[in-house]
Amino acid sequence: MTGADCAIEPLGESALLLHFGNIIDRALNDRVHAAAAALRAVALPGVEDIAPAYASLLLRFDPRRWPDAPLLADAVREVLARKGSAGRAPEPAAAAVVELPVCYGGEHGPDLAEVAASTSLTQDEVIARHAAGDYRVAMLGFAPGFAYLLGLDAALAVPRLAAPRLRVPAGSIAIGGAQTGVYPSVLPGGWRLIGRTPLRLFDPARAPPARLAPGLRVRFRAIDAATFTALSEHDA
Repeated sequence: MTGADCAIEPLGESALLLHFGNIIDRALNDRVHAAAAALRAVALPGVEDIAPAYASLLLRFDPRRWPDAPLLADAVREVLARKGSAGRAPEPAAAAVVELPVCYGGEHGPDLAEVAASTSLTQDEVIARHAAGDYRVAMLGFAPGFAYLLGLDAALAVPRLAAPRLRVPAGSIAIGGAQTGVYPSVLPGGWRLIGRTPLRLFDPARAPPARLAPGLRVRFRAIDAATFTALSEHDA
């Protein structure tokens, strides 16, 4: 990785945004996480937060430490150029794995039948393909703890709802286009709901509050309704 691999622009007086591209792509997201790993390893003074997205990386910094943002941008470019291949993100097989139990279909996945019909698959095939995926948290966004996952089987890609729901239950597992995601709390949303995990994904009183973090691998495990209820009571 060289300093020329990204464009850097200031955001206000206390943030920089590093642009690596403008598409949703696993290889591009690898570069984002590689840059995040390199910058965290160096720990530039005054940098307070490093937040990866699909194709960009946000750095929040103390403007008292860096009153001249272009100087910080130069330091960032130097780190990325110096780190090179040593700044690569962890290989998928080496990253930490979080398993999420999911009750697919029924009241927990009201759009499963429609997804199956749209993809010319049976509901069991949709469940099997979705649960077989090896996902990685590409980024958190939209709401605190909302995880956007890369790794969805291309056969499961379906368009979002024409009219978003005003209330999506916490823990809902959903598909929106070529993406799959997990709703951490009750939120509005237009993605297709195919299941729900009983685990609590976001708790402000917990450290860290979000169960999922960028870079983590995620595996889904299908469970039945009785197990969902039992796990809900245990994780309350």
